[in-house]
Amino acid sequence: MSSRMSLKAAQAGPDTGQLQVDVTSASNQYPIPDARVSIARTEEPEQVLEELETNGSGQTEEVTLRTPPLEYSMEPEQAARPYAEYTLTIQAEGFEPAVVAGSEVLPGVISIQPVRLKPLEPSNAPVDIFIPDHTLYGEYPPKIAEAEIKPTQETGEIVLSRVVVPETVVVHDGVPTDASAPDYFVPYRDYIKNVASSEIYATWPYATIVANILAIMSFTLNRVYTEWYRNKGYDFTITTSTAFDMKWIYGRNIFQPISEVVDEIFDQYLSRPEVKQPILTQFCDGQRVTCPNWMSQWGSKYLGDQGYSPIEILRNYYGSSIYINSAEQISGIPSSWPGYDLTIGSSGNKVRQLQEQLQTIAGVYTAIPSLMVTGYYDEDTANAVREFQSIFGLGQTGITDFPTWYKISQIYVGVTRIAELQ
Repeated sequence: MSSRMSLKAAQAGPDTGQLQVDVTSASNQYPIPDARVSIARTEEPEQVLEELETNGSGQTEEVTLRTPPLEYSMEPEQAARPYAEYTLTIQAEGFEPAVVAGSEVLPGVISIQPVRLKPLEPSNAPVDIFIPDHTLYGEYPPKIAEAEIKPTQETGEIVLSRVVVPETVVVHDGVPTDASAPDYFVPYRDYIKNVASSEIYATWPYATIVANILAIMSFTLNRVYTEWYRNKGYDFTITTSTAFDMKWIYGRNIFQPISEVVDEIFDQYLSRPEVKQPILTQFCDGQRVTCPNWMSQWGSKYLGDQGYSPIEILRNYYGSSIYINSAEQISGIPSSWPGYDLTIGSSGNKVRQLQEQLQTIAGVYTAIPSLMVTGYYDEDTANAVREFQSIFGLGQTGITDFPTWYKISQIYVGVTRIAELQ
C-alpha cells in the first residue's frame, strides 16, 4: 500500500480517520474554490464539528474525525457499525447548497467525498444525498446465481470481438424491471471505486483489496462484453441491485486505498484458458450469505491476513485455472501509456503529449504550474506532475507511471470536452 496511506494512517491513530471533500460544478465538472463545508455527526446534525473551505482545486484539507475502533471492521461478528457517519453541508456562491448524509469514515483511512453542486437557477432544487449502509453492515438481497461464462453461439449474445475497458458505464439505480429508476452515466474507474467502497472495507489487507477489485472489474467487464442487459432490451450496462449485480451508491464517498488500487490495475480482469470473455466472478459476504464456488468477502480478508497474494486468494475460490488478464483497449483516451515510466531525462512525443495535456488541465486546476511544451521531461514537468498527483490522490513522485498517465488522460479528456461545449 502507498506510503501516503501508511503515513496518514499512522498520524490518524486507531480510532480516527480522515475525510477530504472534493467540490465540483455539476454543469462542467470544474473545481469550485472557496466553497464552505460544515461537518457534523449524522446522529447529531445540528452540532457542527468542523468548518472548512475548498482551495483552488475544489478540495478541502484532510480533516481528522472520530471513528469506531479498527477491530470492528476486521471481524464480521461485531454488532456495532464499524465506520462513523457524518453529514456534510456544502455552500458556494452561485450554486445551490448540498447536503450529504451518511458519509462513511473508517479508522486509519482517508475518505474522499465528492460533491457536485448545481448552478443557482430557479429550476434547480437543492442537492440532497443520502448514503445507505455499507453492504457488509446493512441488509441487502443476496446475488441470484448465474453462469460465470455466458453462451457465445446464440444470435446477438456477444457483440464485441475483444475486451475493451469502456470510458463509461450506464448504471440503472434499481432492479432491471424498474422503469422508474434513474440511469447514471458513470466513468468506468469511478464506478469500480464506488462499488468496491460499498462492498468491502478499506481497512482490510492490501492483497484482499486487490483480489476483490479484480473480481468486481471482471464482473463488470463481463456485463460490458456480453452486453447482457442491452440484449434483453434494456438501455443500461449494469444495475445497482445486489440480487442481480453489485452495489453502487449515488454520491457516496470513496476510500483512498481503494482508489489507489483501481488506478493501478483498472485495465485488468479475470480469465480462464480458451475463454475470451471476462469471467462473471460472483461473490458474497460469506457470513450472512454463503456461496460455494464463489468468493467469500470475509474469507478473502482472512486469507489476506495469512499472507496470501491476490491471485492465491482468487484461485482459492474460483479454482486454479483463473488468471489475471489485461484488456486489449482502453476507450476514451488520446493515446496509450508508452509502456515505461516517464521521468526526468525522458524525451520524445509521449513527453510532449503529456506536457500539452498538463498545460490544458492547468487552465482549470490552477495549482498545477504552467509548462513549456518542449518534449523534454525536466524538473518543471516533474513538479507539474507532482502537483497533479497531489490533487488526484496519486503517489506524489513526479514520475508519470501507468496510473498517472491514465489519470492525466482522463482529466484532460473531461476538461477539453467541456471547453468544446462552451
